Amino acid sequence: MSEERQEATPGQETTRVELMSRPTPLEAAPRLARAIGLEPGDLWVKRDDLIGLGGGGNKVRKLEWTAGAARAEGATTLVTSGAAQSNHARLTAAAGARLGMDVVLVLAGAPSEGMTGNIVLDGLFGARVVWAGEVSEAELAAAVEDVAGELREQGARPAVIPFGGSSVLGARGYAEAGTELLEQAPDLATAVVALGSGGTMAGLVHALGAERVLGVHCGAIADPGHTVGHLVEGLAGRPAATSLRLRLDQVGPGYSALTEPVMDAITTAARTEGIVLDPVYTGRALAGLIAAVHDGQVRPGERTVFLHTGGLPGLFGHTETLRRARSAVADTAVRWPRG
Repeated sequence: MSEERQEATPGQETTRVELMSRPTPLEAAPRLARAIGLEPGDLWVKRDDLIGLGGGGNKVRKLEWTAGAARAEGATTLVTSGAAQSNHARLTAAAGARLGMDVVLVLAGAPSEGMTGNIVLDGLFGARVVWAGEVSEAELAAAVEDVAGELREQGARPAVIPFGGSSVLGARGYAEAGTELLEQAPDLATAVVALGSGGTMAGLVHALGAERVLGVHCGAIADPGHTVGHLVEGLAGRPAATSLRLRLDQVGPGYSALTEPVMDAITTAARTEGIVLDPVYTGRALAGLIAAVHDGQVRPGERTVFLHTGGLPGLFGHTETLRRARSAVADTAVRWPRG
């Protein structure tokens, strides 16, 4: 099955597999709300990080549709791509294990002696990793097609799951999540979400309306507005004049770079609510929310939901974040007994 097949219209016959229990919790975050300039009852966290499969995260909702369609069409192997610490790749590996399917991950970069975080879990779930080297988006996509072709020649029946799971079909998972969220918070004013490959935001926009979704760009794709708009139109089945709410100010030097606002956001969430964010996606999303409060884009007195899309294993694969966290421990450590 090709990526184009997965872009079929939302009304197509398909088979969704059950990979999670729903609904995921919606939890109040009053101490974090105060810390960022909101009222205690304003801020809530939608805990999609607590989805059970494979360490949790938003990609599971998409994989229920994309992997389900692949299995229904007779595929034996799931093939997908991502960065070295891709959460989507990890969860595709976990979904394959759950469904009894082989998984091949085509990852940008090269193997190293200190492989940690998501890469360890990829192997634990039984996925095979193909390292594509330092490649562009187009080159990575071409490598995926080459790998899928080789698998066909070997007698396998591969299905290509798109980068980040973000196709019209995959975005249906977050159209459903948006409906789920409205049942939990009918007075929702703003849902804040990391904008990676675009499918999560697109699904939420389809369900909630563009005015209630604030996407914080993480640097994973070159044109986030175009990508999200294309997916929203695919979900609607018609052209849509959609004015998206986007923040493009948290990428910093690049996708994998840790910035001070992001480190501050990670630390604030940890020390006010005991919630762990990652430096690439959820840390950036919270930094974007903090900036939006400061400039009045998100206001006190309105229900704001922060969508926690997971990514904890990626934190353990991010060298600079780990260095900063270890430094914080060293700064507060006390030897006992005191001399």
